[in-house]
Amino acid sequence: MATSSTTPSTVSKRDRDSSSAKMNSSFNQVNAGGSTTNELLEKLASVLPKDLKFSIHHLSTPPTRTDALYVPPPGEKPDKTYCEKHFLALSIEAPVTGALKRSSPGADEAKSTETTTKQVIAFAIEVFIFTTAFQTVLFVSKADSTGYLHLLKLPRGGPSPISEVSSTFVSYLIQHRRRKNIVSVVNLFGRAQSQYLFPGSGENDGIGPGREKHILSDRGLIKWWCRVLNPLLEDQRKDDRVAATKGYLLVPGLEERDMRAFIPRNVTSANDWEIGHPMERISHYTQEFDWVPPRCLIPRYPDDPKSRYRDELDEESAKWKQDMGAWKSIRTLSQFWDTMAFRQECSSGRLTGFIWLVFDPKKSETEEQATQATTASFATSFASAPLMTPTGSFDASTAFPPSTSPKRRADVPARTPQASPLKASFTAGEITNSQPDMAKETSKTEKEKKKKLKGRITPRVPKVKKHQRNYLFKRPNTTAYYHWPTEGRGDLIVDEHDYKRVVELLLQLDFETLEKACSATKRWISEAGMGAKWGHEVVGRRVQTVTSATADRGSAPPVNNLTGLVRKKKPAAIDSGAADVKTNGLEDPSTENGTPATPSDAVNPLVLEAPKVNVLGAGLIRKKPKTLA
Repeated sequence: MATSSTTPSTVSKRDRDSSSAKMNSSFNQVNAGGSTTNELLEKLASVLPKDLKFSIHHLSTPPTRTDALYVPPPGEKPDKTYCEKHFLALSIEAPVTGALKRSSPGADEAKSTETTTKQVIAFAIEVFIFTTAFQTVLFVSKADSTGYLHLLKLPRGGPSPISEVSSTFVSYLIQHRRRKNIVSVVNLFGRAQSQYLFPGSGENDGIGPGREKHILSDRGLIKWWCRVLNPLLEDQRKDDRVAATKGYLLVPGLEERDMRAFIPRNVTSANDWEIGHPMERISHYTQEFDWVPPRCLIPRYPDDPKSRYRDELDEESAKWKQDMGAWKSIRTLSQFWDTMAFRQECSSGRLTGFIWLVFDPKKSETEEQATQATTASFATSFASAPLMTPTGSFDASTAFPPSTSPKRRADVPARTPQASPLKASFTAGEITNSQPDMAKETSKTEKEKKKKLKGRITPRVPKVKKHQRNYLFKRPNTTAYYHWPTEGRGDLIVDEHDYKRVVELLLQLDFETLEKACSATKRWISEAGMGAKWGHEVVGRRVQTVTSATADRGSAPPVNNLTGLVRKKKPAAIDSGAADVKTNGLEDPSTENGTPATPSDAVNPLVLEAPKVNVLGAGLIRKKPKTLA
């Protein structure tokens, strides 16, 4: 009895130990399968300061089906959209002073301290990649720093590691997510806040001892992002797969000349950047329909000001107007951006900048000819149509697009897939040839249904789950809707649920002080990897060069003393007065007694003595007699 009762418990314990070991081994295999490639590590090492050690933690998710970014025109299906999320954290080794320790009894030293190095996150950036059959959009969701990068004691005036890592990471994702004949877009909005990803880091705002986080203003943040993304235009222009690159900047509430002050000033900035938005350019609906409502051109990004405004406009409009693709008050994109300037997020004393980078792919000669023919036919139809201008009474019906639903243009073939690519790949001949085979299969299934079960009933053996199965990699790397190469994956590949858990954990930690930030970093890395070690160490190779323009930024410029070069003009002598006055009330020592003075007796004319005071006599003062009332 005792033996039979203890044996099953022992077996179950062994099974649990073996299953847990297999789960850990399978988790490690998942991490190894999605490890960051040496290309990203090499690029980051080339932009990081020389001989300094950094830790890179790259977290990503596989392409997951999500809601469509754009609302389709009436009568059309929404685009099949996939989302891939990336999170990159940059950590440094920070010196931390340990607690005071008492020495052994009878020793000479009463107390001692020890200094150790601990890992602390210095910077993190989050990027969402939305892909459809027509475009690839990289949306920079959040980017934030903790303010502890000053512990590296980098020379002032050199390139910032934060800006270099941001530019390198976004460029790396663009390079490995580009598809043939598909436009690539980088989109973000800049709004200044004290903290985005690291709670408590806003208290480390550079005011007070030990506080070194540099929080940019609204204008400084927009300039910083334009300066960070500007090298991407130059780098992607060298790619053979890119036909043209263009940057767009729009700050609601500012004039065009004021917005141009944010663009970096270099030789090619006038051709690389444009004031405005590319929403009509990057939408495939504008090429397929005669006109597109503005509701169908505004994307829906997470935590985005224009997306929230679009949702509010949808709520205030009637259902039939939404089916028509129209809003109640906004009829054009110009109206949308004009009213966007009065939103609380754009008019509460801080500016909000919207930035786009558009990379057009190179097309073949046949595709270019088809595009030119489509453009020519559209220009002809637009020229023959009457020009819509407001009348003298400002009738809005003539100044806005028609109220009818948009119609598909006859000269442009439908690009929106109406069926899955698998069904569309069959030709008419293949379908006719496969009809006899399908008839045979249906006859077999009917015979199987009519078959009666006979014989002994054998119970099915239950399947016991002994190890964790990973289904994240059981998907194609390339489809018509996304491209998921091995080179662009993170160290840790998790599903959507685990990714939210890891990011939410970071938002619940505290980074106010260095000790709290070190413990928060250790906890986040441990819980994100489920106890397993992940990440890579990188040693920088870039030599820090300080330019003369930035080297003197911290010190005050030298003052030019022009005292010896200033010559004052002598005023004319005043004849009237109680005393002889010369040269503004002072006697000229060079002409005393009518003889010029020697050089040794001469006095610098710029060093003047105090002027003499003329005192009036009592006889010169006349008093007014008092009169009795």
